[in-house]
Amino acid sequence: MVHRARESRINNRVRRKKTGVAPTAQQDVDVRETVVDLPPHPGAPDQTTKQTLEAIEDSDLVGEEIETGIATEEGADIIMDKAAAPVETDEAEQILRKFDRESNTRIWEGVPKIIVRAIMAVFSVYCIGMTLFSTALPEVRLTLFLGCIVIIGFLVYPANKKKVRTNYIPWYDILLMIIGAACFFYFAFNALPIIKLGTRIDEVMIVIGIVGILVVAELCRRSVGLPIIFVVAALLIYAFYFFVVDRGMDLMLALRTVVYRMFYTTNGIIGTPINVCYTYIVLFIIFGAFLERTGIAGFFISFANRIAGWSSGGAAKVSVISSALCGMVSGSSVGNTVTTGSVTIPMMKKTGYKPEFAGAVEAASSTGGQIMPPIMGAAAFLMAEYMGIPYIQVAAIAIIPALLYFGGIFCTVHLEAKARGLKGIPFNELPTWIYLLKNCYLIIPLVVLVWIVSAGIYTMAVSAAISIFVAFVIGFIHFLLTNWEERTEEDTFGSVLLETCKTALWTAADAFAAGARNSIAVAVACALAGMIAGCITVTGLASMLINAIVLAAGDFLIIGLILTMLCCIVLGMGVPTTANYCIMAATCAPILIQLGVPLVCAHFFVFYFGILADITPPVALAAYAGSAIAKSKPMKTAVTASRLGIAAYIVPFVFAFCPALIMQVPVEPYMVVLNTAMALFGLFGVASGLQGYLFGKINPILRVLAIVAGVAIMIPMSEADGIASLGINAIGFLFVFGVFAYQKLVHGKKDKGTKATA
Repeated sequence: MVHRARESRINNRVRRKKTGVAPTAQQDVDVRETVVDLPPHPGAPDQTTKQTLEAIEDSDLVGEEIETGIATEEGADIIMDKAAAPVETDEAEQILRKFDRESNTRIWEGVPKIIVRAIMAVFSVYCIGMTLFSTALPEVRLTLFLGCIVIIGFLVYPANKKKVRTNYIPWYDILLMIIGAACFFYFAFNALPIIKLGTRIDEVMIVIGIVGILVVAELCRRSVGLPIIFVVAALLIYAFYFFVVDRGMDLMLALRTVVYRMFYTTNGIIGTPINVCYTYIVLFIIFGAFLERTGIAGFFISFANRIAGWSSGGAAKVSVISSALCGMVSGSSVGNTVTTGSVTIPMMKKTGYKPEFAGAVEAASSTGGQIMPPIMGAAAFLMAEYMGIPYIQVAAIAIIPALLYFGGIFCTVHLEAKARGLKGIPFNELPTWIYLLKNCYLIIPLVVLVWIVSAGIYTMAVSAAISIFVAFVIGFIHFLLTNWEERTEEDTFGSVLLETCKTALWTAADAFAAGARNSIAVAVACALAGMIAGCITVTGLASMLINAIVLAAGDFLIIGLILTMLCCIVLGMGVPTTANYCIMAATCAPILIQLGVPLVCAHFFVFYFGILADITPPVALAAYAGSAIAKSKPMKTAVTASRLGIAAYIVPFVFAFCPALIMQVPVEPYMVVLNTAMALFGLFGVASGLQGYLFGKINPILRVLAIVAGVAIMIPMSEADGIASLGINAIGFLFVFGVFAYQKLVHGKKDKGTKATA
């Protein structure tokens, strides 16, 4: 929260300071506020300054309290240049409400807002303390955690997103909140006696377990959506059927057994997923909230502008880089699409990109942020725990797939820009290297986290806690430097320091509250993921599903991979990244392992296709969110996003067949480099064919040839495969190069503004 005194100084300084502006923005998706911010850069022309000042004077945002975590050269909240036409706050908020259930929250204002945020901030501090210092039984710690989640969950999420009143919570939500939390607290305070009882729990305990499960399911419906609820409900019905029919239990005994296993054991609602969520994920979510408020997002955007903004169609390339970096930290495909897309999409449209293409670029890039190392939306730490390998190994493995994914998007974006004759951003409007060096300290918390976890000095929980503290310190330094530059003549160092302390404390409280809010959907999804794993384990359904897919696949691994891919996309619909992976690791990864796919390859395969649900029609929530901002056709935007993310559909199959690509079998380093380079060239061929442009329009036959040859190039070479693999790669390379040479010869000197036919 920005105080009025500081706000006044900011507004005065903005009006009197001449700055050059490069169009960058980040929006904070916390409870009610959506932020549009713009870092100024030196050396821009006065005309830009004039436009910026006019935009500020005309904007309704001037004088309001705006929560921001954007790095600016002067630390001020600068309103976006009107010419860039960013999406208004209210519109962005409506889009988030429509497509991102995590943003569909109650509206709290005034004192109630302060109280609710205080409760959430206390919860975050409680989670840190319990994770670091508690030695209680897992049953105690996890049920207390879920009880608190139920309380803050019903304070945040309404039953119906279309009927939200300010400062209002209906009586039935209060009742559900109290009863649901009481069920978990009852278990926490009576854990030892209940554990000793086993399946001999009485009728009261059965009712408590049923109510607790139903309340968590309802909270999941509100924050995540219905698909995961349907899956859990079907599995619970099957589990009940299994115990009654297959085991010959009477109805009451079957009910008692199901409730006991799903609610009172660590193989159900308080299973491995929620344990990992409580131990690691919540802390990393809080860390991400601190990063957003220290200004790292703004730094990422400025960095993207500097390295790619000058090239052809630079606005789209800036969107790709900034969305990848910001999405890596945010952990939400839809949320990041709306926040960064509120500025990047209008920028792309303004420079000449079609609305469908602009929305698709942002959606595909934001989704790709979830596979971007080293954070991967906090999934990297979760994957390390599930697979039992060091975190640094997970981050290293993810580098090549991420490189291929964004390489494919870059190729398509570049070809689209060339097809339309689009230019880049003038150099004098780009952030300077001096500005970036001056603000590079903002990435210190991220560097510290990666270094501590990689070194294995502390546990991941302790590492996250240390990183949160470092982020707070860096934020304090950032605010101090900002306030010192914004000081007036009457301000002393003491007054500036006091103002900085107030800002830092308010920001920390806001980050803790945002971390708690962002943890709700992940926690309830992880709780239900534990029930999914428990049901398929206790009933033997996992073995039956595995055997069915293995039987259907026969000797053809590709069939098993395709069936697993479809399962991942369906199960991943609308589920947060980390919870998504929990579900995939419990349900789909064992299928591939049974088919002979190495452990790491199997987990990466299901993780990739789980998050691809966000850009895969007909679900494609991230694409639909991008479409809403771009004012484009939703399905066309989703199809375009799928085309842009084509690498993510191909690469998992590649490393499933050839684990050498992600270093899961002994392979020489030069082979990894060679395979990566060949895969990038293959993606260039695929992108050219799909885009229908390379120096000019490509005829249909050559388009098909480029796509097929590009895929052939992407088949990794290995010394063991010998001549066969090398021959396929060589033929593919020659055909793609042939298409390139032909297009260069025929169209190289023609009008570069020719339209693509994709």
